[in-house]
Amino acid sequence: MNFTRDVVDAAPPSRKALVSLSTEGKRSELTFGEIADGAARLAGTLATNRVNRGDVVMTVVGSRPEWVLALLACFRIGAVALPCTLQLRFADLRARMDAAEPRLVIADASNTETVRATGFTGPVLTVPDERMFESPPVPAAELAPDDPALIVFTSGTSGPAKPIRHGQRYLTGQSVQAEHWLGAREGDLAWCTAASGWSKSARNSFIAPWLRGATALLHDGRFDAEERLDIIERERVNVLCMAPTEYRAIAKRARLRPLADLRHAVAAGEPLAPELVRLWEEEADTAVHDGYGQTETGALTGMPLGLPVRPGSMGRPLPGFRLWVQDGELCADPATIPTFFLDGPPGEWHTGDRVREDGDGYLWFEGRTDDVIISAGYRIGPFEVESALLSHPAVAEVAAVAAPDEERGQVVRAVVVLLDGHRAGNALARELQDHAKAETAPYKYPRIVDFAESLPKTASGKIQRARLRNEC
Repeated sequence: MNFTRDVVDAAPPSRKALVSLSTEGKRSELTFGEIADGAARLAGTLATNRVNRGDVVMTVVGSRPEWVLALLACFRIGAVALPCTLQLRFADLRARMDAAEPRLVIADASNTETVRATGFTGPVLTVPDERMFESPPVPAAELAPDDPALIVFTSGTSGPAKPIRHGQRYLTGQSVQAEHWLGAREGDLAWCTAASGWSKSARNSFIAPWLRGATALLHDGRFDAEERLDIIERERVNVLCMAPTEYRAIAKRARLRPLADLRHAVAAGEPLAPELVRLWEEEADTAVHDGYGQTETGALTGMPLGLPVRPGSMGRPLPGFRLWVQDGELCADPATIPTFFLDGPPGEWHTGDRVREDGDGYLWFEGRTDDVIISAGYRIGPFEVESALLSHPAVAEVAAVAAPDEERGQVVRAVVVLLDGHRAGNALARELQDHAKAETAPYKYPRIVDFAESLPKTASGKIQRARLRNEC
């Protein structure tokens, strides 16, 4: 197998593959023929720099065509791509280099100085530089399903980020979630907004859309709620993949409105609050389909297509994937999952996430096993507390964590970020407590409410609840 040969080279050369929007406002389009030629030439440049099959190539490039071409060049010759987000700093890059030992780095011009400061002595290709594409094209290598293709680091929510290695079958294995959750179709324009370097971006920015014959959209700019809606409308996006944080920020800070061309929307990366699903359905006429996966596994569940969305549920296991709930924890059989990481354990995989299953087979996320709050014998998932508080009009973001308590063992502590125009204080704290009691079981309400300017997050935008727990 070889993704570039079997998918990119095999596509009609004149078919539109990529639409790119730069930070400077430049718009460009690339066909599959142009993508195939660029990837083959860049693969030749890698070979000229003595990058061989199995060698690691690190990319520190934003969401732009050169990033896509760099990954494809690696896939073409059997090199192992290590995509990194532009938000990483010296210590992050150094740790990734120590763990993966890259042979070559492809870096945005704004990051080459940081790359060199790490002490890396190998070749560094700078983006943009047309000379990267001047080498003669090289043929695609014949690769085995378990030959390494990709290294992605975990987000680091529960400890230091660690490298996860995926085989070649991870790439074509995305066809399951592409068909049954992402839902892209031939001729669609699909936009996954995740920054380059994260698990969801590596699989849904272009791999999954191309497996379905869709065109991919890249936007190399910072998040802006109104601009996000403007791009969806102007580019006539059909399929949208965003993090729940982005859906929430748009709903809270922008003028949410019907999006005529948007046929399907999905969310993953963190739980999607039910009131947010309802808000997008009511005001944008868009049903957001939640899904769940891990860096190690890829997507595992998704809200089924063609059925009414169940707000708050992360859907059902994807077709062919064997998942089950054991003692409250979601477990999986790696043998049934074509995207599972190369060095996965035999038998069963314990996700570390607490999940419940209803009578119809839908799964409902309750929190990480180490995030669950046990108060006076009650088990309380942080997500249900956060969902209740997020439905209050003053709340922009919130994290619920355990705080020690002599009588109850633990109590719920809510750390709240307010929207502009709302003032923190005891009166609002009591109002939020009463609101939580009205929205969910009263024993789940936060006995401690703290206000903050922002929440601690990983570079991928996930809340670091461990840091908040350590404050107690």
